[in-house]
Amino acid sequence: MEQPLVSVIVPVYNTEKQLGRCVESICAQTWQNLEIILLNDGSTDGSLAVCEACRQSDPRIRLVDKENTGVSATRNLGLSLATGKYIQFMDSDDSLDPGCTQSMVEAAEENAADLVVAPYKMVIPRGMGLGQRLQEKLSLPIKSEPDPNEAQEEPEIREYSFLPAGVYGQVEYALALMKKPGSFYYGALWNKLYRREVIEQAQLRFVDDLPWGEDFAFNVQYVRYAGRFCAIDQPGYYYVQNPQSICHTQINPVTIVQSKTTLFPYYKELFEALGIYEENRVEIYKYLVEMSESIFSTGPLKKAVTEVREMFRDILPDGVSDPDKALKSPSDDKPDAQ
Repeated sequence: MEQPLVSVIVPVYNTEKQLGRCVESICAQTWQNLEIILLNDGSTDGSLAVCEACRQSDPRIRLVDKENTGVSATRNLGLSLATGKYIQFMDSDDSLDPGCTQSMVEAAEENAADLVVAPYKMVIPRGMGLGQRLQEKLSLPIKSEPDPNEAQEEPEIREYSFLPAGVYGQVEYALALMKKPGSFYYGALWNKLYRREVIEQAQLRFVDDLPWGEDFAFNVQYVRYAGRFCAIDQPGYYYVQNPQSICHTQINPVTIVQSKTTLFPYYKELFEALGIYEENRVEIYKYLVEMSESIFSTGPLKKAVTEVREMFRDILPDGVSDPDKALKSPSDDKPDAQ
Protein backbone atom coordinates (compact mmCIF):
# COMPACT_ATOMS: atom_id res chain seq x y z
CA MET A 1 0.00 0.00 0.00
CA GLU A 2 1.30 3.42 -0.92
CA GLN A 3 1.77 5.52 2.19
CA PRO A 4 -0.28 8.73 2.13
CA LEU A 5 1.65 11.81 3.21
CA VAL A 6 1.16 13.06 6.77
CA SER A 7 1.97 16.69 7.59
CA VAL A 8 3.15 17.04 11.19
CA ILE A 9 2.79 20.64 12.39
CA VAL A 10 4.97 21.65 15.35
CA PRO A 11 4.86 25.22 16.72
CA VAL A 12 8.06 25.98 18.64
CA TYR A 13 8.50 28.57 21.34
CA ASN A 14 11.30 28.46 23.93
CA THR A 15 11.51 24.69 24.31
CA GLU A 16 15.18 24.17 23.48
CA LYS A 17 15.68 21.54 26.20
CA GLN A 18 12.78 19.32 25.09
CA LEU A 19 12.72 20.08 21.37
CA GLY A 20 15.40 17.61 20.29
CA ARG A 21 13.58 14.72 21.94
CA CYS A 22 10.32 15.83 20.35
CA VAL A 23 11.68 16.01 16.79
CA GLU A 24 13.66 12.79 17.16
CA SER A 25 10.47 10.97 18.13
CA ILE A 26 8.75 12.28 14.98
CA CYS A 27 11.64 11.33 12.71
CA ALA A 28 11.69 7.84 14.26
CA GLN A 29 8.07 7.09 13.29
CA THR A 30 7.51 3.78 11.54
CA TRP A 31 5.28 5.73 9.15
CA GLN A 32 8.01 7.25 7.04
CA ASN A 33 6.08 9.40 4.57
CA LEU A 34 6.09 12.56 6.66
CA GLU A 35 6.24 16.27 6.04
CA ILE A 36 7.57 17.73 9.29
CA ILE A 37 6.85 21.46 9.60
CA LEU A 38 8.76 23.18 12.40
CA LEU A 39 7.57 26.73 13.04
CA ASN A 40 9.83 28.74 15.30
CA ASP A 41 7.53 31.39 16.74
CA GLY A 42 10.13 34.00 17.68
CA SER A 43 11.83 31.92 20.39
CA THR A 44 14.24 33.84 22.60
CA ASP A 45 16.23 30.81 23.76
CA GLY A 46 18.22 28.32 21.69
CA SER A 47 15.22 26.68 20.02
CA LEU A 48 16.06 27.97 16.54
CA ALA A 49 19.53 26.42 16.67
CA VAL A 50 17.99 23.08 17.66
CA CYS A 51 15.53 23.38 14.76
CA GLU A 52 18.39 24.08 12.35
CA ALA A 53 20.33 21.05 13.55
CA CYS A 54 17.25 18.85 13.16
CA ARG A 55 16.59 20.19 9.65
CA GLN A 56 20.12 19.35 8.57
CA SER A 57 19.74 15.79 9.81
CA ASP A 58 16.44 14.94 8.08
CA PRO A 59 15.32 16.18 4.63
CA ARG A 60 11.65 15.72 5.55
CA ILE A 61 11.87 18.70 7.92
CA ARG A 62 10.76 22.13 6.73
CA LEU A 63 11.77 24.98 9.01
CA VAL A 64 10.10 28.38 9.20
CA ASP A 65 11.59 31.09 11.42
CA LYS A 66 9.09 33.87 12.09
CA GLU A 67 8.23 36.70 14.42
CA ASN A 68 6.23 35.80 17.49
CA THR A 69 2.52 35.83 16.68
CA GLY A 70 1.17 33.22 19.10
CA VAL A 71 0.32 29.56 18.76
CA SER A 72 -2.94 29.96 16.81
CA ALA A 73 -1.47 32.10 14.03
CA THR A 74 1.55 29.80 13.96
CA ARG A 75 -0.58 26.68 13.51
CA ASN A 76 -2.57 28.49 10.80
CA LEU A 77 0.67 29.14 8.93
CA GLY A 78 1.46 25.45 9.27
CA LEU A 79 -1.91 24.54 7.78
CA SER A 80 -1.32 26.86 4.84
CA LEU A 81 2.02 25.15 4.15
CA ALA A 82 0.87 21.56 4.66
CA THR A 83 0.40 19.32 1.61
CA GLY A 84 -0.31 15.97 3.26
CA LYS A 85 -3.49 13.95 3.05
CA TYR A 86 -3.56 13.96 6.83
CA ILE A 87 -2.62 16.51 9.49
CA GLN A 88 -1.04 15.71 12.83
CA PHE A 89 -0.31 18.38 15.45
CA MET A 90 2.34 18.14 18.12
CA ASP A 91 3.57 20.31 20.99
CA SER A 92 7.31 20.86 20.95
CA ASP A 93 7.89 19.62 24.51
CA ASP A 94 6.12 16.27 24.05
CA SER A 95 7.06 13.01 22.32
CA LEU A 96 5.64 10.08 20.37
CA ASP A 97 5.92 6.31 20.48
CA PRO A 98 7.43 5.03 17.21
CA GLY A 99 4.12 3.57 15.98
CA CYS A 100 1.89 6.50 16.89
CA THR A 101 1.39 7.96 13.42
CA GLN A 102 1.13 4.58 11.71
CA SER A 103 -1.63 3.32 14.02
CA MET A 104 -3.72 6.43 13.37
CA VAL A 105 -3.17 6.53 9.60
CA GLU A 106 -4.01 2.85 9.21
CA ALA A 107 -7.21 3.38 11.21
CA ALA A 108 -8.13 6.35 9.01
CA GLU A 109 -7.45 4.46 5.79
CA GLU A 110 -9.19 1.24 6.82
CA ASN A 111 -12.29 3.00 8.13
CA ALA A 112 -12.47 6.03 5.79
CA ALA A 113 -12.37 8.16 8.94
CA ASP A 114 -12.20 11.94 8.89
CA LEU A 115 -10.88 12.02 12.45
CA VAL A 116 -8.93 9.43 14.42
CA VAL A 117 -8.62 9.84 18.18
CA ALA A 118 -6.23 7.81 20.31
CA PRO A 119 -5.55 7.33 24.02
CA TYR A 120 -2.61 9.31 25.35
CA LYS A 121 -0.15 9.15 28.20
CA MET A 122 0.22 12.03 30.64
CA VAL A 123 3.75 12.37 32.00
CA ILE A 124 3.84 14.03 35.42
CA PRO A 125 7.34 15.23 36.39
CA ARG A 126 8.76 14.28 39.75
CA GLY A 127 6.98 15.86 42.68
CA MET A 128 4.00 17.18 40.71
CA GLY A 129 1.81 14.21 41.55
CA LEU A 130 2.41 14.42 45.28
CA GLY A 131 -0.39 16.47 46.79
CA GLN A 132 1.28 17.82 49.91
CA ARG A 133 4.59 18.62 48.20
CA LEU A 134 2.68 20.34 45.41
CA GLN A 135 0.86 22.54 47.88
CA GLU A 136 4.19 23.55 49.42
CA LYS A 137 5.82 24.22 46.04
CA LEU A 138 2.95 26.40 44.81
CA SER A 139 4.13 29.12 47.19
CA LEU A 140 7.76 28.90 46.04
CA PRO A 141 9.48 30.16 42.88
CA ILE A 142 9.57 27.46 40.17
CA LYS A 143 13.11 26.37 39.39
CA SER A 144 14.11 25.98 35.77
CA GLU A 145 16.84 23.50 36.72
CA PRO A 146 16.51 20.50 39.06
CA ASP A 147 18.42 20.63 42.34
CA PRO A 148 21.27 18.09 42.05
CA ASN A 149 21.04 17.50 45.80
CA GLU A 150 17.41 16.37 45.59
CA ALA A 151 16.61 12.71 45.10
CA GLN A 152 15.61 12.09 41.48
CA GLU A 153 12.20 10.50 41.04
CA GLU A 154 10.81 8.79 37.98
CA PRO A 155 7.88 10.66 36.43
CA GLU A 156 4.41 9.27 36.92
CA ILE A 157 2.66 8.19 33.73
CA ARG A 158 -1.11 7.98 33.48
CA GLU A 159 -3.02 6.72 30.45
CA TYR A 160 -6.35 8.27 29.47
CA SER A 161 -9.03 7.09 27.08
CA PHE A 162 -12.73 7.95 27.22
CA LEU A 163 -14.08 6.30 24.05
CA PRO A 164 -14.13 2.56 23.26
CA ALA A 165 -12.35 1.58 20.06
CA GLY A 166 -14.68 1.66 17.08
CA VAL A 167 -16.20 3.76 14.32
CA TYR A 168 -18.69 6.50 15.17
CA GLY A 169 -21.05 8.76 13.30
CA GLN A 170 -21.16 12.50 13.77
CA VAL A 171 -23.96 12.57 16.35
CA GLU A 172 -22.53 9.57 18.21
CA TYR A 173 -19.17 11.27 18.56
CA ALA A 174 -20.72 14.58 19.61
CA LEU A 175 -22.74 12.86 22.34
CA ALA A 176 -19.59 11.12 23.58
CA LEU A 177 -17.79 14.47 23.64
CA MET A 178 -20.68 15.88 25.66
CA LYS A 179 -19.88 13.44 28.49
CA LYS A 180 -16.28 14.69 28.89
CA PRO A 181 -16.16 18.13 27.24
CA GLY A 182 -13.31 19.41 29.38
CA SER A 183 -11.00 16.49 28.76
CA PHE A 184 -7.73 16.65 26.88
CA TYR A 185 -8.85 13.45 25.16
CA TYR A 186 -11.51 15.34 23.20
CA GLY A 187 -10.21 18.91 23.42
CA ALA A 188 -6.52 18.62 22.58
CA LEU A 189 -5.06 18.39 19.08
CA TRP A 190 -2.13 16.09 19.67
CA ASN A 191 -3.88 12.72 20.12
CA LYS A 192 -5.74 13.03 16.82
CA LEU A 193 -5.28 12.67 13.07
CA TYR A 194 -7.21 15.06 10.81
CA ARG A 195 -8.10 14.79 7.14
CA ARG A 196 -6.73 17.92 5.46
CA GLU A 197 -9.46 17.90 2.82
CA VAL A 198 -12.08 18.45 5.53
CA ILE A 199 -10.12 21.38 6.97
CA GLU A 200 -9.65 23.05 3.61
CA GLN A 201 -13.19 22.52 2.30
CA ALA A 202 -14.63 24.00 5.50
CA GLN A 203 -11.92 26.72 5.53
CA LEU A 204 -11.19 25.94 9.16
CA ARG A 205 -8.49 27.85 10.96
CA PHE A 206 -7.57 28.51 14.57
CA VAL A 207 -9.12 31.56 16.20
CA ASP A 208 -6.14 33.73 17.06
CA ASP A 209 -7.82 36.07 19.52
CA LEU A 210 -8.54 33.38 22.10
CA PRO A 211 -6.19 33.56 25.10
CA TRP A 212 -6.66 29.86 25.84
CA GLY A 213 -8.58 26.88 24.46
CA GLU A 214 -8.02 27.54 20.74
CA ASP A 215 -7.54 23.79 20.22
CA PHE A 216 -10.97 23.04 21.71
CA ALA A 217 -12.63 25.66 19.49
CA PHE A 218 -10.93 24.16 16.43
CA ASN A 219 -12.00 20.64 17.36
CA VAL A 220 -15.68 21.39 17.92
CA GLN A 221 -15.79 23.22 14.60
CA TYR A 222 -14.07 20.29 12.86
CA VAL A 223 -16.69 17.88 14.23
CA ARG A 224 -19.37 19.89 12.40
CA TYR A 225 -17.80 19.06 9.04
CA ALA A 226 -16.46 15.55 9.62
CA GLY A 227 -18.62 12.52 8.92
CA ARG A 228 -16.80 9.47 10.27
CA PHE A 229 -14.82 9.18 13.47
CA CYS A 230 -12.59 6.35 14.59
CA ALA A 231 -11.34 5.70 18.11
CA ILE A 232 -8.37 3.39 18.52
CA ASP A 233 -7.00 1.72 21.64
CA GLN A 234 -3.26 2.18 21.05
CA PRO A 235 -1.80 5.14 22.98
CA GLY A 236 1.12 6.81 21.27
CA TYR A 237 1.39 10.39 22.48
CA TYR A 238 3.24 11.47 25.63
CA TYR A 239 1.83 14.73 26.97
CA VAL A 240 4.35 16.16 29.43
CA GLN A 241 2.86 18.28 32.21
CA ASN A 242 4.72 21.58 32.37
CA PRO A 243 4.56 23.32 35.78
CA GLN A 244 5.39 26.64 34.09
CA SER A 245 2.54 26.54 31.56
CA ILE A 246 -0.34 29.00 31.64
CA CYS A 247 -2.85 26.46 32.91
CA HIS A 248 -0.60 25.63 35.85
CA THR A 249 0.46 29.14 36.83
CA GLN A 250 -2.57 31.31 36.06
CA ILE A 251 -5.52 29.17 37.26
CA ASN A 252 -8.06 31.30 39.11
CA PRO A 253 -11.82 31.82 38.95
CA VAL A 254 -11.56 34.89 36.72
CA THR A 255 -9.45 33.23 34.02
CA ILE A 256 -11.61 30.10 34.08
CA VAL A 257 -14.82 32.11 33.70
CA GLN A 258 -13.39 34.26 30.91
CA SER A 259 -12.12 31.26 28.97
CA LYS A 260 -15.20 29.12 29.43
CA THR A 261 -17.65 31.88 28.49
CA THR A 262 -15.62 32.69 25.37
CA LEU A 263 -15.45 29.05 24.25
CA PHE A 264 -18.98 28.02 25.17
CA PRO A 265 -20.66 29.51 22.04
CA TYR A 266 -18.42 27.35 19.80
CA TYR A 267 -19.41 24.29 21.80
CA LYS A 268 -23.12 25.15 21.88
CA GLU A 269 -23.21 25.84 18.13
CA LEU A 270 -22.03 22.30 17.41
CA PHE A 271 -25.09 20.77 19.06
CA GLU A 272 -27.42 23.35 17.55
CA ALA A 273 -26.05 22.55 14.09
CA LEU A 274 -26.63 18.84 14.70
CA GLY A 275 -30.19 19.50 15.93
CA ILE A 276 -29.62 17.92 19.35
CA TYR A 277 -29.19 20.96 21.59
CA GLU A 278 -32.63 21.29 23.21
CA GLU A 279 -32.87 17.74 24.52
CA ASN A 280 -29.31 17.87 25.84
CA ARG A 281 -28.93 21.45 27.01
CA VAL A 282 -28.53 20.68 30.74
CA GLU A 283 -25.77 18.20 29.93
CA ILE A 284 -24.21 20.64 27.48
CA TYR A 285 -23.96 23.33 30.15
CA LYS A 286 -21.70 21.01 32.14
CA TYR A 287 -18.89 22.26 29.92
CA LEU A 288 -18.80 25.48 31.93
CA VAL A 289 -17.26 23.71 34.92
CA GLU A 290 -15.76 20.60 33.33
CA MET A 291 -12.00 20.48 33.82
CA SER A 292 -9.35 18.45 32.05
CA GLU A 293 -7.62 15.34 33.33
CA SER A 294 -5.73 17.58 35.71
CA ILE A 295 -3.30 16.42 38.34
CA PHE A 296 -4.53 19.25 40.55
CA SER A 297 -7.53 17.49 42.10
CA THR A 298 -7.18 19.44 45.34
CA GLY A 299 -5.97 22.81 46.46
CA PRO A 300 -6.09 25.99 44.32
CA LEU A 301 -7.68 24.44 41.24
CA LYS A 302 -10.46 22.68 43.13
CA LYS A 303 -11.17 25.88 45.07
CA ALA A 304 -11.29 27.81 41.79
CA VAL A 305 -13.73 25.33 40.24
CA THR A 306 -15.99 25.57 43.29
CA GLU A 307 -16.03 29.35 42.99
CA VAL A 308 -16.75 29.12 39.26
CA ARG A 309 -19.80 26.95 39.98
CA GLU A 310 -21.21 29.76 42.05
CA MET A 311 -20.44 32.35 39.38
CA PHE A 312 -22.31 30.34 36.78
CA ARG A 313 -25.34 29.65 39.00
CA ASP A 314 -27.36 32.48 37.44
CA ILE A 315 -26.90 31.30 33.84
CA LEU A 316 -27.93 27.68 34.26
CA PRO A 317 -30.83 26.44 32.10
CA ASP A 318 -34.35 27.07 33.36
CA GLY A 319 -35.46 24.59 35.98
CA VAL A 320 -31.96 23.88 37.23
CA SER A 321 -31.23 25.47 40.59
CA ASP A 322 -28.36 23.35 41.90
CA PRO A 323 -25.10 23.64 39.95
CA ASP A 324 -23.64 20.65 41.81
CA LYS A 325 -26.38 18.43 40.32
CA ALA A 326 -26.45 19.84 36.81
CA LEU A 327 -22.78 20.73 36.52
CA LYS A 328 -20.28 18.23 37.85
CA SER A 329 -16.55 18.51 37.41
CA PRO A 330 -14.44 15.39 36.84
CA SER A 331 -12.19 16.71 39.60
CA ASP A 332 -14.92 15.49 41.97
CA ASP A 333 -14.31 11.92 40.86
CA LYS A 334 -11.28 9.87 39.99
CA PRO A 335 -10.49 10.19 36.25
CA ASP A 336 -11.21 7.16 34.06
CA ALA A 337 -7.54 6.43 33.61
CA GLN A 338 -6.58 3.03 32.29
